[in-house]
Amino acid sequence: MTPPPRITVVILNYNGARWLDRCLASLRAQTIRDRVEVILADNQSTDGSDRLAEELMRDFPNGRFVQNGANYGFCEGNNRGARGARGDFLFFLNNDTWLEPDCLERLLAEVDRTGAAVATPGVRNYDSDVFQSYGAAGFDIFGLVTARLPHEDTRPVFMPEGCSYLIRRAVFDQVGAFDKELFMFADELDLSWRIWLAGYTAVAVPAARLHHRGAANVNPKGEAAVVEFRTSDTKRFYANRNALLVLLKNAQNVLLLLVPLQLLLLTAEALAGAVLLRRWSFVRATFFAAVADCWRLRGHIRAERRRIRTFRRHGDWWMLRFLTWRLNRLEEVRRLLQFGLPKVDAKPR
Repeated sequence: MTPPPRITVVILNYNGARWLDRCLASLRAQTIRDRVEVILADNQSTDGSDRLAEELMRDFPNGRFVQNGANYGFCEGNNRGARGARGDFLFFLNNDTWLEPDCLERLLAEVDRTGAAVATPGVRNYDSDVFQSYGAAGFDIFGLVTARLPHEDTRPVFMPEGCSYLIRRAVFDQVGAFDKELFMFADELDLSWRIWLAGYTAVAVPAARLHHRGAANVNPKGEAAVVEFRTSDTKRFYANRNALLVLLKNAQNVLLLLVPLQLLLLTAEALAGAVLLRRWSFVRATFFAAVADCWRLRGHIRAERRRIRTFRRHGDWWMLRFLTWRLNRLEEVRRLLQFGLPKVDAKPR
């Protein structure tokens, strides 16, 4: 009998025709491909990539295509894709990625060695070996994640990179999967916070190498390389709302003090954006709507806080080890210097 897969790779697709072929080819080339299951779930794409994905998966060894039937966003789309997974590990992989041949072998070897519950490979730019990310080292005084600087050895990481998120399946089930109310953005932060609260650890594994385009749908210009700083009202709404939700759900006591600080930061950014864009609707969409939606979800927040108490092993004072003085918005400044002022699309949610 064929042994069960060690790892199930879950790829969520939404209008990703440009990226699928190379992503899947890199999975076929993995050194441990005989221990890998691949599930490609589609969120009812409109660019024909659903048909392409189904075709590519027809003869994929130990692979299958799942049509979710609607656009459930990143969170619930991945949750649905992971249903029925047979691997001991789940590897949530963005479609705008490709893996070097020994990526999964090296990643699993380090997880076995360290006993970590969650991990990420070292992420490089899509079209080069330039370092992109290892996830987040911690969070700043506004409760926003701060980047992990390059290093060569396996180390703990507060938040593994969301484009390539490895987690033990039993732990994923225990802490409650991705929160479907988030829809998209800050999903890996929310899940990682719960991982640490539950007493598990997460690591970044630089020796396992993966290449990632990033922001492929929000910022598509440039094909394989990012060539401009582009965002949208919709992205800013979800990013701002979900950053608040993560704190409101997971902070126990002292870290709730970061909520008013984050609100002040988001207010200042929304007003600055309105001045630069000469559009008051930016403030309504990215700040007032985000805060109002947090209030709408207050029942969900209470329920999540009660649920998290059932598996919490660490409190806020322990979590303060991840508080850093490196600010999240330093990365925004770097992008401003590289690409100039952001282009903001006013799109309805």
